[in-house]
Amino acid sequence: MSKLTKHKQRQIQYQILLTFLIVCLLNLTLSGQSEVKTIGARTETLSIPLREQAKIQQQWLKLRLERVLPQLMRKHKVKMWLVICREYNEDPVFLSLVSPTTFAARRRTIYVFNDRGEKEGIERLALGGGSNGGLYTVYRDPETENRELYGEGQWALLKKLVTERNPENIAVNISSTHAFSDGLSAGEREKLEAVLGPEYTRRIIRAEDLPLEYVETRLPEMMSTYKSLMEVVHSLISRAFSDEVIKPGTTTNEDVIWWLRQQLSNNRLGTWFQPSVRVQRKEKAGVNILAENTPTVIQRGDVLHVDFGITLMRLNTDTQHMGYVLKEGEKDVPAGIKRALANSNRLQDIVMERMKVGRTGNEVLTDALSAMKVAGINGSVYTHPIGDHGHGAGPLIGLWDRQQGVPGRGEVKLIPSSWFAIELATTTPVPEWNNQELWVGQEENAAIDEQGRIKWVLKRQSEFHLVK
Repeated sequence: MSKLTKHKQRQIQYQILLTFLIVCLLNLTLSGQSEVKTIGARTETLSIPLREQAKIQQQWLKLRLERVLPQLMRKHKVKMWLVICREYNEDPVFLSLVSPTTFAARRRTIYVFNDRGEKEGIERLALGGGSNGGLYTVYRDPETENRELYGEGQWALLKKLVTERNPENIAVNISSTHAFSDGLSAGEREKLEAVLGPEYTRRIIRAEDLPLEYVETRLPEMMSTYKSLMEVVHSLISRAFSDEVIKPGTTTNEDVIWWLRQQLSNNRLGTWFQPSVRVQRKEKAGVNILAENTPTVIQRGDVLHVDFGITLMRLNTDTQHMGYVLKEGEKDVPAGIKRALANSNRLQDIVMERMKVGRTGNEVLTDALSAMKVAGINGSVYTHPIGDHGHGAGPLIGLWDRQQGVPGRGEVKLIPSSWFAIELATTTPVPEWNNQELWVGQEENAAIDEQGRIKWVLKRQSEFHLVK
């Protein structure tokens, strides 16, 4: 009888524990759904099921391969382009060439893009891996067994294909300047040259500009999704820099950082870098970009800066905004602090006015810095492309610590259909802080359209976020 009683007691305890765990899980689930609804109300992007997102991405890939790639191959006079990489050592251009359901190269993947002329178009062949939803022809040797290509047989088939097509030149991804164009590993290059032999090895050229511009070029069809991402970014920053998140005297900058990270997790969004939140105040202004973030309790009268980016559907954003924590009795930002943001806005105008298609990044930088000095602004410019990657393919317009121009990467020309993170900063004396200088960093995404016109993807920050 006593044994039965103990058994029943254990059953009751187990049921109580199980009920408690279920309630906890339900609370977590409902909490997550609540967060999704909060942000989802501001944009349709987050309400699109994953399967539908993949369909949209697949359509983008189809358009890039059919519309963008042929144009670029002919622009750069490339007859055959080889993209060769192995699993977990993928070429930087790989994810821009494959379906959203492809995450890595298959053993070894060799993509062959062969220009058969205007009439027949670009032949897209896959030696290794699948067809990516029918966008590639899976190339196999009918004389071999029905197995995946592997080892020497794969290389022998590539040699056979190259011999049959007999291209005038063979472009490969090798570059000492651009990471996006330097995806062919040393081992794969050695093997390729050994397999092709002297006759075809002498036809090898460096693709360099081809992968760079392919990754950089944006489709107009991507813009509505990207604009929705920017709406989410602005919404999250506005909430982070408000009394919803910040309690002056208690909340630290690290608390705000992890609140942002948690929102991304709750809403099934990614990021490509850890956000940062920096605090400036009277007697403690200025920002050291090289310094590690340290926990700082946010106080009234503080000026806040955030650097934040999100990732969805293989698209990336990059945004920097400023916030101000009102002092007791204050209803607005002090005039001197407002002026500091206005100077950064003016520098944004100066940079964008000079971003003309055909100019190099270094030319834009030199011109912009000259105009900045005439306007009496003390600042720096470090604008970069964005899209498939956060720090994207294309021309650099300065680096924060390289304002004399950037060799190589700054010599690339701006092209139509490209996106940029207009990133820069100014320092302005603030009378309310005994003329102590305030650093204001701004970063907002802008797009150059097919006609070469540039405009904000969404809008820029012209007023401080307020913590009341």
